[in-house]
This record gives sequence, structure tokens and C-alpha cells, in this order.
Amino acid sequence: MSKRHSQKYKIDRRMGENIWGRAKSPVNNRAYGPGQHGQRRAGKLSDFGLQLRAKQKLKGYYGNITEKQFKKLFTEAMRRKGNTAENLIGLLESRLDAIVYRAKYVPTVFAARQFVNHGHVKVNGQRVNIASFQCKPGDVIEVREKSRNMALVLEALGSPERDVPEYIDLDPKGLKATYARVPEFSEVPYPVKMEPNLVVEFYSS
Repeated sequence: MSKRHSQKYKIDRRMGENIWGRAKSPVNNRAYGPGQHGQRRAGKLSDFGLQLRAKQKLKGYYGNITEKQFKKLFTEAMRRKGNTAENLIGLLESRLDAIVYRAKYVPTVFAARQFVNHGHVKVNGQRVNIASFQCKPGDVIEVREKSRNMALVLEALGSPERDVPEYIDLDPKGLKATYARVPEFSEVPYPVKMEPNLVVEFYSS
């Protein structure tokens, strides 16, 4: 398990927002940053500061993505035709670990990466253990039969915390999810406001 997993709520407190919408987030009780200086009044952010914060929040939301991976996705988003911000969100949501999380196979994005890495997931009938694997519309993502009764999976499927978005067709009994289409930014169920346009500005400046 990554080091970030044990520190995930620090991201919430640093941002001052419950970015995954989880009931256990300390931001629900303490909406200020971690550490002894966390309660200091925050100064007004510059344009660069706002852009950096937007990038950190979006990158942090998807769990264990490194800066190198995130920059690579941005470069690919720029290379594609159309709106770069929309393309970036589409690429992030097409990651295998993101779809595993959206399909409610696991309770957190951090658990999704580990779940994929440990070989519990198949794509179109083939086991895939690369969390960053880019899925295409029509791909079928399922939990391996041996893994379907794991407590982690049963807990996540029964959780009322979030719903499966419309761009994923889920068969909860068979634990199969079809990635129906690449979503638009407005369709992605972020619990907090994300600003991918500022992320584009951050990398383009």
C-alpha cells in the first residue's frame, strides 16, 4: 500500500475540503490545515497559487498518480482534438483504477489502485494489474470470481456514500461494469468543485 494511503486525509485538510465526500473525513470537524500552523488565516492566493491548488486537488482526487503520470496525461489531452480540460478529465476517468472506484468495487480510490495491482480485476476477460491502464468505451471491467466475496468489495457495494455514474453500466450481481462512454466534465460526480481549466492554465503558463 502506498504511503499516500495513510496520509490521504491530510490532502483533505490541506485543501480545506472533503474532496472524496467521505463521512470519515476530518474536514467535517476541522476545516483547516494539518500541523501547528494549520489554523492561521490563509492569505489571498495569486493566480499561480489558484492554478497550483486546482492541479493538486484534481491530481490528489485520483489517489496515487505521480506528477510525471499526471503531466503525461495532460500532454496527451493537449495533443488530442477538442477542449484540453475536457480531454484531461476523460483520460483520468478512463483509467482502470478510476472505473473500479466508480463501479463501487472498492470504497476509495486508494483501494482501487491496490485492488487492481493485486490482480483482482479483468478487462474483457483478461486479467489486468496496471492501475493506469486506459479503458475504451465498450470495455467490460469485472471482479475475478475468486475475489467477489472479499469484505472490501461487499462493503463498497453496500455503501450509500455514492452512486454509480451514468457512463458506467453496472451489473451488480455479476460484478461486471461496462465503460459505456467517455464522460464530459459536467457528468463526473466530484463531491467538490474541480477546475480543470485552471490546471490547463498551470501547465500552459
